[in-house]
Amino acid sequence: MTNSQAFADRLFTAALGAIDVLSIHLGDRMGWYRALAEHGPATPAELVARAGGAGRYATEWLEQQAATGILDVRPDGRFVLPEGAAEVLTDPSSLTYLAPLARMISAAAVQLPALLEAYRTGGGVPWAAYGADMRESQADMNRPWFEHALPAALAGVADLHALLSRPGARIADLGCGAGWSTIALARAYPGAQVTGVDVDAPSIDLARSNAALGPARGDATSDPARSDALDPARSDASPAGGLSFRLADATTLEPGRYDAVFAFECVHDLSRPVETLAAARRALAPGGQLIVMDEAVADAFTGPADEVDRLMYGFSLLVCLPDGLAHQPSAGTGTVMRPSRLRTYAQEAGFGDVEVLPIEGFGFWRFYRLLA
Repeated sequence: MTNSQAFADRLFTAALGAIDVLSIHLGDRMGWYRALAEHGPATPAELVARAGGAGRYATEWLEQQAATGILDVRPDGRFVLPEGAAEVLTDPSSLTYLAPLARMISAAAVQLPALLEAYRTGGGVPWAAYGADMRESQADMNRPWFEHALPAALAGVADLHALLSRPGARIADLGCGAGWSTIALARAYPGAQVTGVDVDAPSIDLARSNAALGPARGDATSDPARSDALDPARSDASPAGGLSFRLADATTLEPGRYDAVFAFECVHDLSRPVETLAAARRALAPGGQLIVMDEAVADAFTGPADEVDRLMYGFSLLVCLPDGLAHQPSAGTGTVMRPSRLRTYAQEAGFGDVEVLPIEGFGFWRFYRLLA
């Protein structure tokens, strides 16, 4: 096989993968995967009766899903969603839930005309332009990790766990997005006062709605009468008293107030990361800690790279770098923030150094502690 044939095969395989991703987005948003998972095998007519949609499109989608090997088809003509695929595509509590990844890539693809203009001019595409699919997909993909893995991860760092466990501990969650990290912190440390902060108004609205879905502390003793008490008009509203959300940026944090400040998967998105980290440093009380969770990319660039770096460069090309460059002046970090880059930002913000916390196997992410 010639070099050109090998590369043509690679591109053809990639095109098949892209079609799968876009078709998964359609099935996810139409609710067709959920209908198959919850109610079993279906013909096109039965699927439409369960979940809605147009019959002709349902037929084509089901056949394509079977042709590509996502669905099975029975001799009676009914299509089946296998158990393993059902967990990945429909179970929002599973650590393998990746339907939101297809949603995220599809949301980025919608912005290709704007991205082309940004690439030509050096401008950007702000986060708000990507819409609900992008905002919700990031939240949905991170949610199971925050809900099911974060408490144990933090408990494994003894001094940090002790700090967070202090009665009345004050915790800030910068760039909280849809709030699942903030909610997880509040549930894990019920004696703490936890505040989620973000500059995106729809994200804060979504965070407040998510907090109101159930007990903020994750136990049976929470007062159900307070579950709907999260009034979006109140910046300090909380269904459990210790959880709140604010539409603001880090520069508004009160100096010396917080025992711990977290920045989950957001530092690489910031146009002015040094300014934000410096504000977070000022907000720490004596002995307080700043914890950054960001992408677990390699220490240095290599080409070709591993799959994590390849994925993160994809996010950077399509989402994070254009968002960062949409707000000037900008550091233009992008998703692939190497540890050395974070160390530079931290030192410019007044921290002495950065250490990697001993938290392994936490999705695509790495945890850092910024040292005074």
